[in-house]
Amino acid sequence: MTELKRTPLFPQYANYLGARCIDFGGWELPVQFSGIQKEHDAVRQQAGLFDVSHMGEFWIEGPHAEAFIQGMTTNDVTRIVDGQAQYSLLCYPHGGVVDDLLVYRVAEGRYMLVVNASNIDKDFAWLEQHLPDSGVSLRNVSDETALIALQGPNAVAILSSLTDTPVAELKPFHFKERVDIQGLTALVSRTGYTGEDGFELYAASVDAPKLWDIIMAAGEPHGLVPAGLGARDTLRFEARLPLYGQELSQDISPLEASLGMFVKLDSGPFIGSDALQQQKQAGLKRKLIGLEMIDKGIARSHYPVYADGEQIGEVTTGTQSPTFKRNLALALIDTKYTDLGTEVYVEIRGKQLKAQVIKAPFYKRNQA
Repeated sequence: MTELKRTPLFPQYANYLGARCIDFGGWELPVQFSGIQKEHDAVRQQAGLFDVSHMGEFWIEGPHAEAFIQGMTTNDVTRIVDGQAQYSLLCYPHGGVVDDLLVYRVAEGRYMLVVNASNIDKDFAWLEQHLPDSGVSLRNVSDETALIALQGPNAVAILSSLTDTPVAELKPFHFKERVDIQGLTALVSRTGYTGEDGFELYAASVDAPKLWDIIMAAGEPHGLVPAGLGARDTLRFEARLPLYGQELSQDISPLEASLGMFVKLDSGPFIGSDALQQQKQAGLKRKLIGLEMIDKGIARSHYPVYADGEQIGEVTTGTQSPTFKRNLALALIDTKYTDLGTEVYVEIRGKQLKAQVIKAPFYKRNQA
């Protein structure tokens, strides 16, 4: 039996009586601290603090770093400037997804890539395989980098109380590299995976426990709670933020996953661009859509979806929405059935239960 990996913040979990850990892609991580509903509501209404140190960080540096990233990722990295981050994807030649990621431009010829924990080794090998002979260096700094996410409407007030850096002035997808937080240094980014405002803080692994405690103490008057993977999943689901292995995979393209705005086919060739161009020109055969259950039942990942007596796709993620208390799902289905209001059937425990195609994302900030 393989021993589970632990983040630098694992010892902190013992401070919370309700903390319950699970195996998440080989990592021992908290699924909840006080309950998924409570943590979800705190992030929507006050603030939540997440340990996401299992995520991977790579440094790509050198005079040809920008050109290398441009040829590997679907977005146009030449559009971002120092201090700006960009959501993008790595694709296979056939258009399926290696991983989705964030690209941080720290300086000219100096970038940080943030990838999914379960894909760290695969992503690094994929990038390494395509490195040019010179002009680009690639380093995996995942083990020495911790990542803490402070999310929710009170995140700005909490973090502003801990630093002289005007973090409130940071625009979405912008960052400051060396922010002093009570004597600790972190790269602070106005990003997140919850559909709420907030920050992600990258710090040295050795500093992570102290940084966690500092933020938790400052956040107490603002209703800050520690939050686990369960709330992280329900929050990102309501905002239709994709999870690799569900909404994205080597068999699902970014176009099918409704991420076309992050695929810049006019910015020059990248791995997979020919296949995605063909897919776009031919017209998508399937698309990611939102579903609401009409009959009583909760659609879960990989449950089949039917219409006209035939399977037309499957659910990628589904649950009872903690915000809306409705049984909602994301599903990848035949484009013929993706018009809003179309009735389809989800097979749940051997029964086909009625559902309806609805608009996604289900949640947008200030519109709940």
